[in-house]
Amino acid sequence: MRDQRRGSARGTRAGTVATHAVLAAGVVVMVFPFLWQVLTAFKTQAEAIAVPVSLLPAQWRPEAFAEVFEVLPFAEQLGNTAIVALVRTLGQLVMCSLAAYAFARLEFPGRNLLFALFLSVLMVPSQLLILPQYEIMVSLGLLNSLTALVLPGLFSAFGTFLLRQFFLTIPRELEEAALLDGAGRLRIYWSIMLPLVRPALAALAVITLMQAWNDLLWPLVVNTDPAVMPISAGLTTLQGQFLTNYPVLMAGSLLASLPMLVVYLLLQRHFVQGIALSGTKG
Repeated sequence: MRDQRRGSARGTRAGTVATHAVLAAGVVVMVFPFLWQVLTAFKTQAEAIAVPVSLLPAQWRPEAFAEVFEVLPFAEQLGNTAIVALVRTLGQLVMCSLAAYAFARLEFPGRNLLFALFLSVLMVPSQLLILPQYEIMVSLGLLNSLTALVLPGLFSAFGTFLLRQFFLTIPRELEEAALLDGAGRLRIYWSIMLPLVRPALAALAVITLMQAWNDLLWPLVVNTDPAVMPISAGLTTLQGQFLTNYPVLMAGSLLASLPMLVVYLLLQRHFVQGIALSGTKG
């Protein structure tokens, strides 16, 4: 019996060590590109393209960070990105939460069929929608404008699904009590439901912010004016046909990614909680 217990304990320890080893290897794989980006930003161009490659710069040079603001309207493009990301996020929080509340709580003919059609949108690659969306922007005269960047991202089927799953976890007794007290549907949605789904709203906010901040293909299609480009599209102009200034490119990418890193760190707890609880019912 003791031998069996000792063998079981050894197996448990071995499994724990193996698990931590795999997780540590995953951390290294995920962190190394970011570390390489930071180190390259402080190198000279010659060091960045030298073969064999060197991990650490021979001399730490921060000039690339200042050069980013010289070769790009960096502050203006960063402001464009912030505006687009914030408006998209607010739009999705409002519109997706209203649609999710309707699908989760309201009874109307064809509700399940309509929701299934919503979910079918998730199976359509977003690239297939670029051409019809571009034609709509052309017909509305919105090319080379921030409005063209905002409109397609104001609503998403994923956001509706995420919030609907969370609304389904809320006891119906709360809603029935509010109805008995004379509260209307919009009052229940605003005063009761939304405060209870804050983790899901935070998760959707982080996801939408990241998608809007990193969006590249759509801005390249509808905007050619650097003054109204987001920073993701602006950074692509640093890539030359024959030569790319990698320290400047890495410095700009690092500066552009810092706001999202701060947002995620601030909302990390709500993000994880919202994703974990959104699929517990429904």
